[in-house]
Amino acid sequence: MSLSMNERAAALVDAMVADAEALRIEVRTLESGARLVDCGAHARGGLHAGLGFAAACMGGLGRLDPVPVTVGERTWPGIGVATDDPAAACLAAQYAGWKLEHDDFFAMASGPGRALARAEDLFEKLAWREQADRAVLCLETRQDPPAAIVEKVAQRCGVGPSAVTFLIAPTASVCGSVQISARVVETALHKLHELGVDPARVRHGWGCCPIAPVAKKDPTAIGRTNDAVLYGGTVHLWLEGADEEVADLAQRLPSAASDAFGTPFGELLEAADWNFYDIDPMLFSPAAATLTSTESGRAHHGGGLAPEVLGRSFTS
Repeated sequence: MSLSMNERAAALVDAMVADAEALRIEVRTLESGARLVDCGAHARGGLHAGLGFAAACMGGLGRLDPVPVTVGERTWPGIGVATDDPAAACLAAQYAGWKLEHDDFFAMASGPGRALARAEDLFEKLAWREQADRAVLCLETRQDPPAAIVEKVAQRCGVGPSAVTFLIAPTASVCGSVQISARVVETALHKLHELGVDPARVRHGWGCCPIAPVAKKDPTAIGRTNDAVLYGGTVHLWLEGADEEVADLAQRLPSAASDAFGTPFGELLEAADWNFYDIDPMLFSPAAATLTSTESGRAHHGGGLAPEVLGRSFTS
């Protein structure tokens, strides 16, 4: 299979479309000509649709498996994530960094189509160069992207509208819970980037995260799915660097390094009047992290799971 993340993702989506009935997803062609794969907005979707959504979102450069995740005395259904190209899979593809808005439509786009568009400053620091005849984007929304958005995406990605595929699922859906928990390694990579670490120095990434129970409404789901990572997520990264630096980063990486740690994310959002930018950016990372220095082979650990906070979030 091609190393183009969009071509790999498109092939994964083609397989999902071929098995749409079993995956409980709906596929349709928009008036603009783009392909839309509904994994949980109007379609029921499910766990397997969530795994497919997340795999496509990582540009086919990650492996995702359902796993049990124990946090305190509770074992939750969870997801395990592994990648040997974290900078590309997590930041050039999976990170939700491209703002798409038109009239009343708004969504943060993730997926490998971002690597074609290169519409974000982040790509100035990423070595990945993408070429593809198709573009795949993943949107956390209940709305179909309007024609103006499709046109913008197609032009920026350098493909025709009919070569664009959108996967959609709202936060309050099984697929939404799965694909957000699958971002556990991505949140760690982005936090390291915020700490001034070149993402290319991370050779391998592994993580596991509980899958949040689906809330009735999206605002509650936003809180639960973030808490899954912040208070139940674990990562292990292999990082180029000497022990002193790696040990320091292992303490600064976990969400516990933030003063906001310990409060369910939904409560933080409500206190911030739903403005994400008013929340300490150092909070957005997994609860526990182990960093192994590729120079010495020594592992350094920081943070820890917070079962009481997670339980409070998941059962509220």
